[in-house]
Amino acid sequence: MAAFEYQALDGAQRVQKGVVQADTPRQARALLRDQGLVPLEVEAVATSNRVGRHWRAGRERTLILRQLATLLKAGMTLEEVLTVLTDQADRASTRRAMGAIRSRVLEGASLSRAMAEHPGLFPRLYSASVAAGERTGQLEAVLGQLADYAHSRETMGRGLGLALIYPALLALIALAVVTALIGFVVPRVVNVFDQAGQALPWVTRSLLWIADAVREFGLLGLVILAGLVIVAVITLKKPEMRLRFDRWSLTWPVVGPLLKAQQTALLTRTLAILTGSAVPLVEALRVSGAVLGNRAASGDIEQVAKKVSEGVSLSKSLASVEWVSGIAKRLTHAGEKSGELAPMLQQSAEIEERALASAQSITLSVIQPLMILLVGGVVLYIVLAIMLPILNMSQLLGGS
Repeated sequence: MAAFEYQALDGAQRVQKGVVQADTPRQARALLRDQGLVPLEVEAVATSNRVGRHWRAGRERTLILRQLATLLKAGMTLEEVLTVLTDQADRASTRRAMGAIRSRVLEGASLSRAMAEHPGLFPRLYSASVAAGERTGQLEAVLGQLADYAHSRETMGRGLGLALIYPALLALIALAVVTALIGFVVPRVVNVFDQAGQALPWVTRSLLWIADAVREFGLLGLVILAGLVIVAVITLKKPEMRLRFDRWSLTWPVVGPLLKAQQTALLTRTLAILTGSAVPLVEALRVSGAVLGNRAASGDIEQVAKKVSEGVSLSKSLASVEWVSGIAKRLTHAGEKSGELAPMLQQSAEIEERALASAQSITLSVIQPLMILLVGGVVLYIVLAIMLPILNMSQLLGGS
């Protein structure tokens, strides 16, 4: 039985959209007619292997996992739960994916296998954890842990970006205002003093020089800047160059420590989820490495997985990874000795996430005043360039 997405007219001549389960398109249309609907379009839901990049993907993933865990725990069958989630999906792409997952489950496939066919909605981490939960009979608990993990990752991923909106917006507005002043207002005001034959102070002359440079070379500068951005994007698409860049980014003065803390938190949180779900450690390491956004960090964890597969302990394998924090290494060692690896990794992730949030807060508390001071300094410079000739003229008129 397959899933078909449809558009149909109801009795009030309103367009209804949804997903229906049927063996063929003809049977799907017949089912719609039995429901009193007039089918307009009926298309089979295709399996998608693309990784979704929509900003709402993380939020929808969290909601789906939470509902799966809650409804299964309430006693509903997996088919009923998937039907509810398919009908309640807001986005068409999510509705198609959930309809396809339901169809695969009805065909006899496991939930984890059906999820694995839609990596855009459920990356490998989720399907591997669900597979382990199915094997151990703890599917509801695993789904609940995955929902918490998805929420934590979404919050951590968007935290810095949302916090930087204010400084970025302030910089953009300041740039627009300063450009307008330098390009249009200042030359017209200063031209009055030129016609009067008054000698201009050096502050005003320097501002006029900047205004002339902006008018003559501003467009060329923008073209060159756009060209450099395009070249950088093309260059970073090459795997070897992206690897070098990611390795280099971990050594930056301010951003580097934040990236290290973020990668450590993501690594330990992912390992805690996978090992707590009874996923083998080597497989958990490989999945965790693939989850990391930094390719240099992913390569390091791949080497750690190789060492662990050869019989080396996890703590000794992590000892050579420089960007993993000392606290994470010590807690991993303690977890191996006590046989409580997953709880220790969970505790390490919580410590790293708190440290990351604190570092982000401190960094932003420094960046925002600096941005205000910078904008204020530029405005003061422009005001002085305009006001000094006026003051000089007032003194001349008063002396005469």
